[in-house]
Amino acid sequence: MSHHTAPLVVVMGVSGSGKTTVGRLLARVVGVPYAEGDDLHPAPNVAKMRAGHPLDDEDRRPWLDEIGRWLADHADGGGVVTCSALKRRYRARLASAAPCVFFLHLDGSPELIAARITARQGHFMPPELLRTQFADFEPLSDDEAGSAIPIDGTPQETAALARAAVTSA
Repeated sequence: MSHHTAPLVVVMGVSGSGKTTVGRLLARVVGVPYAEGDDLHPAPNVAKMRAGHPLDDEDRRPWLDEIGRWLADHADGGGVVTCSALKRRYRARLASAAPCVFFLHLDGSPELIAARITARQGHFMPPELLRTQFADFEPLSDDEAGSAIPIDGTPQETAALARAAVTSA
């Protein structure tokens, strides 16, 4: 990222980890555009999740490609987008569209995240699918540009940790 003036970030993690909240706060404090990855899902994906069925790799392909296009379009000026990016191959797909991308993993316990999902209203992701997301998750590897930060503080504290991770990259 050092050759860019503004960061290009994927805020990643399982559903309920705070991607939207932290992503918006991070984009605001670093002064870059923000995109909600959930809004980039094709309608059949949303319907499938709403019905309680996990997405498979084929379902995710057009969604990841759309996020990749958004990243490529914002590579020069920076931006923050949310995406679960649970598997290494998904992150590789996004990085192939925008090689300067930084992955920011919002890391929390299954218990904390389950409590958050149960408390939130109006989201298409049912709490029952959280188990499948944790089962699919592959942590960032040393050769991936990114950092994991804890989410057990307030959204503002988490956003401050996010900013520190992104700006020190």
